[in-house]
Amino acid sequence: MEKLIEVPVKGSPWKNVALWTVVAGGLAWVVSRQLKYKEIIQTEAHKVDSQTRASKQKRKVKILFGSQTGKGQSFSRLLQRKINSLGYEATVIDLASYDHESNFLPEAGEGNICIIVISTYTDGQPPDPAHWFYTWLKDLAEDFRVTKSTLSGLHFTVVGLGNSLYGEHFNMVAKKVDDWLHTLSANRILTPCLADENVIKSEHKGLQEDLEAWLESSLSNLKRAIEGRKVTAKACESTCKKQCGCKTKKDGVEDGGGGKCSSDGDSNDDDDNHEDFFSDEDNEEEPNFGETTTDVMDLEDLGKVMHQAAQAKRLNGASKSGDGPRDMITPLLKESLEKQGYKLIGSHSGVKLCRWTKSMLRGRGGCYKHTFYGIESHRCMETTPSLACANKCVFCWRHHTNPVGTEWKWTMDEPQVIFDGALNNHTKLIKQFRGVPGVKPQRFEEAMTPQHCALSLVGEPIMYPQINQFIRLLHDKHISSFLVTNAQFPQEIRDLLPVTQLYVSVDAATKDSLKKIDRPLFKDFWQRFIDSLTALRDKGQRTVYRLTLVKAWNTEELDNYAKLVSLGNPDFIEVKGVTYCGESKASNLTMKNVPWHEEVVKFVQELQSRLPDYELASEHEHSNCLLLAHHKFKRDGHWWTWIDYPKFHQLWQRYDETGGKEAFGSEDYMAPTPHWAVFGAAEQGFDPAETRFYRNKKS
Repeated sequence: MEKLIEVPVKGSPWKNVALWTVVAGGLAWVVSRQLKYKEIIQTEAHKVDSQTRASKQKRKVKILFGSQTGKGQSFSRLLQRKINSLGYEATVIDLASYDHESNFLPEAGEGNICIIVISTYTDGQPPDPAHWFYTWLKDLAEDFRVTKSTLSGLHFTVVGLGNSLYGEHFNMVAKKVDDWLHTLSANRILTPCLADENVIKSEHKGLQEDLEAWLESSLSNLKRAIEGRKVTAKACESTCKKQCGCKTKKDGVEDGGGGKCSSDGDSNDDDDNHEDFFSDEDNEEEPNFGETTTDVMDLEDLGKVMHQAAQAKRLNGASKSGDGPRDMITPLLKESLEKQGYKLIGSHSGVKLCRWTKSMLRGRGGCYKHTFYGIESHRCMETTPSLACANKCVFCWRHHTNPVGTEWKWTMDEPQVIFDGALNNHTKLIKQFRGVPGVKPQRFEEAMTPQHCALSLVGEPIMYPQINQFIRLLHDKHISSFLVTNAQFPQEIRDLLPVTQLYVSVDAATKDSLKKIDRPLFKDFWQRFIDSLTALRDKGQRTVYRLTLVKAWNTEELDNYAKLVSLGNPDFIEVKGVTYCGESKASNLTMKNVPWHEEVVKFVQELQSRLPDYELASEHEHSNCLLLAHHKFKRDGHWWTWIDYPKFHQLWQRYDETGGKEAFGSEDYMAPTPHWAVFGAAEQGFDPAETRFYRNKKS
């Protein structure tokens, strides 16, 4: 056997381990110190860079915003954060509190940069907070007594917030502000950003997306403007490749000194020794977007023409070639709606729990539809297959968070997807009330199986191209359908399958007041409104006019309302006082515009005196709502305004199986109205089986 050779080791083997531990620890300490020093160096370098940036900031940046709904302010803050992240300082100022007569001219004298963020409101008008600034600037630019070099020291750019669905009014305010500032010799440092709320035609699929894309492409030139730096002809040429509007001399040589570049592209940021930056010494008039003045052009003018074509395409709302349908729900809209408690479904639908659903779960009473038509509020699902609407009503209780549109151009989800999503999300919301003090166990179990669907959550449900398939899914599950339309889609009303009850909102009785209150997108809105009412008359099913009274707006048009009733001949007329939903920058309504219940009663009684076929049938004092019903719903002195829901589903099933041959009308499924729901009853529409709850603890 081979003998093993032993190698003697001096000392204990643990001494070697200890030695290596000390060495490793020392190396780790050295590495950690190096990393720490590196971190300190980077931090200090960042501080130095920021200080360098700050020291190079030769021009103050003021971001002036004028907004009706608050979007202008949020986008101004976004601009401020972006500028701050570059190491510069920017101040955000609300035009509502800005003393433009005292402060705006000094901005030019100091050579400041003003970024004006402004939206366009109804009929191409400025938002209320910016009205005085807008009017003052207009007068200044158009007054022949004012020298046109008044704002020659000001550097500016304009950010417009608009919606191309308004056609010729799209971002009109921003365009005019830009034009007036240029007329007064202010120096335009960047092309205007004309952001589009219309996701279909927006270049980058939304307001915020348009703004961010514009800002990203403009950062380099914005930094140069803030630092007072200059641009070379070479740098200007590079941006011209991105279709800016550089002026050139007739011999084809760039005018680096007197020319101007309103590029939104990046420029070379390496050289500080440049010619004058964005000076505007020549007073040539700029051509209109999309306008060419000659059939033959020099090669040097090609960039300008391409720029005009791109601008014209943007102003006309054309989307990028190859773009398919876009989602109705943008990330910004999704964030806003989810904050309000919506559960979104797919790309264009939503569901939300109604306050009356929660109330009836606790046995504290149902909504006016419970009083008028016998629905069970805790078994009612409020949803919509279309969050978009064709109006921007002044009393919109969603504060215009929903998108607007005149036709369906978005991606479209299948009806089954929407139906399943609505049921699943609704029941998830109901489950949150399991075990909540005051919730009645029996009603909780009943609420898990909805029997009614209010298609009135927000938007215009009838816009959804497959609304009939969605209604069929509801009825197949024995879920009743209450559909509300804003009277702007007459053909869709004609094509609609029978629903349990079809509503048309009649918010005004004249063309002028309808335009003022509903603020419709359609130019032919009044004819569409009239056609919708006549289409309702021809439906042969249970129909309702819904009137919302806005004090000092539409409460004096009784004779005209009576004429509209004769057009549609509805079964019922609901008259409700407007609900004040808190302060909204989208509307100037206040509590003064909310009529008292007694005032609503008086209005309805006066309207009834002009309608021989109708009579006051029911009221829900809690909702400030009354019901006029056609005499055909009064049998032997008793009202039959309630609905026999099982009978409706039987009639619907026969109608569906026979392909519509076995039609039915509103009188075929009516049910008697209980005594407490009749107008004049002591309960004033409150179900005595419920327990009245007073938030102010008064009895």
